[in-house]
Amino acid sequence: MPTRSATTLLVLVLCCASRTRAQTAASPIQVATPETPADPESEGAKEWAFSAMVSGYQVPGDRLYPQPTVTADRGRLHLEARYNYEDIHSGSAWVGYNLGGGDKVAWELTPMIGGVFGDLTGLVPALRWTLRWWKLDVFSESEIVVDPTHTADTFFYDWSEVGFSPLSWLRLGAAIQHSLVFKTPLDIQRGLFVGVTVRFVTVTVYEFNAGWTTPTWVGAASVSL
Repeated sequence: MPTRSATTLLVLVLCCASRTRAQTAASPIQVATPETPADPESEGAKEWAFSAMVSGYQVPGDRLYPQPTVTADRGRLHLEARYNYEDIHSGSAWVGYNLGGGDKVAWELTPMIGGVFGDLTGLVPALRWTLRWWKLDVFSESEIVVDPTHTADTFFYDWSEVGFSPLSWLRLGAAIQHSLVFKTPLDIQRGLFVGVTVRFVTVTVYEFNAGWTTPTWVGAASVSL
């Protein structure tokens, strides 16, 4: 278990990087490896690419609940569907526009618009972006849920990470997130993660809030095709 001072240092680095963003979000997202084409119009990006992920959340004093996400990309087009993401018993559907480029510093940017339905309803603009240099990456996804009938329920979500990949199959780092789903004494969750990739399968474990309050654990398994 990391010490509070080490976790604080990593979170401060992450917060500095995240100040440049425009979240999502309440769900871990697999960051593309350096081998992934950064340009959506490149030869390798003209076929459909699919991914599926299931995250399990163990929040202190609450039940364990799953959060599935599926995506489909072809060139600039991005499609996505989620459940239990913005709120429990709520689904969301998305369409986005992929942008990317860079050589030594690779970047990817996907503005999205979506709708959430179920226990929570609303219109959701969102922005996802990634920067990669050497073995380092910064990832952030942010969204605002706008309920046109109850404007007081409008809420900002964010999930951001700073990752380091010492090996091609290993990624570790720090994460912060702000979510309506998490019910803890802290408004902003902060902690560490480690992820392992074997071929097209990635498994990641997140620990939030150790040293501040009872830890929250998140496990995520994703498949990319």
